[in-house]
Amino acid sequence: MDVELRHARILTVINRLGSISKAASELNVPQSSLTAQLRRIEKALGGEIFLRSVQGVALTKRGERLLPLLSELVQQADLVIVEAASHASEVFRFGSAEWTPPSLLDALRTSLPAPEVQTETLSPDAAVDAVRRGALTVAMVPGVALDRVRDATELPLEAALIAREPVWLALPQGHPLSATEAVRPADLPALNWVCYARDHWFHSIESKMFARFEPTRPEVLHYADGHHEAMNWVRDARAAALTTPTGATSDVSLVPLCDTVNSEMLVVWRRGSVARATLQRLVDAVRRYYAEYARSIPRYWAWICEHPERFPELGAFLRPAPGL
Repeated sequence: MDVELRHARILTVINRLGSISKAASELNVPQSSLTAQLRRIEKALGGEIFLRSVQGVALTKRGERLLPLLSELVQQADLVIVEAASHASEVFRFGSAEWTPPSLLDALRTSLPAPEVQTETLSPDAAVDAVRRGALTVAMVPGVALDRVRDATELPLEAALIAREPVWLALPQGHPLSATEAVRPADLPALNWVCYARDHWFHSIESKMFARFEPTRPEVLHYADGHHEAMNWVRDARAAALTTPTGATSDVSLVPLCDTVNSEMLVVWRRGSVARATLQRLVDAVRRYYAEYARSIPRYWAWICEHPERFPELGAFLRPAPGL
């Protein structure tokens, strides 16, 4: 039997998962069938590639020599397929949660080689599902959306971190706390709050902060369906709300919180669906766009510049703009 590309894929999956049963599940074949295939492949390669045990599999000396070569073969084959597919596709579909500024579309069009770029706003869960189904090429979502499905073994998704946003406090302009350097958790229960609906992605992040209020229960005036609705309540009802700095509007005051939590912003794509060079341009474009958007929020931008170690992914994009 000649060794084929599909055999190399089988060996790399078994090695990555460290288990024949897990590999059979990912490859969607019976374990007995995969075990039989493995025996035939090992015979063609001149000996055992894996040592079997109740704990799983481990590479033999022969496997240690051959697996790097087989993995490289698979990677090169995937690159050929992805490059061919990326040039065949006419439309690059980018999904975004909560809202999609027109300037983001302009940034993507400038950076990506696709003939046409389209953007779509939808919920984080719907965006992840659309990427998985191939309805979206890429989506920018909060990390909590991916956490809910990360344990699904059939999920063929990969992700890159754009930034870890701190959770801050939004207050009506002129509020006494808006002039403080950072608000302490002890000051929060006395405020009147607008919170997020239970099916909104920010609800779980908000709950982590609100858990620190116990045993005091803050008064909640309204449960909002998104950041912009929450900011309207902050402005018009003089309520308080938790938000990421980029989720706030310019007509409210943003104040850092002591001992806060973070919200991860991710770019997610289906494994093998986008060329590596295109992915790198995309990730760089979104990180650059995030830094430029953060620069338009004076207090947040000043805080970022004071804490660059919290934003390692943004790197060179954190350099001050000319004239600043």
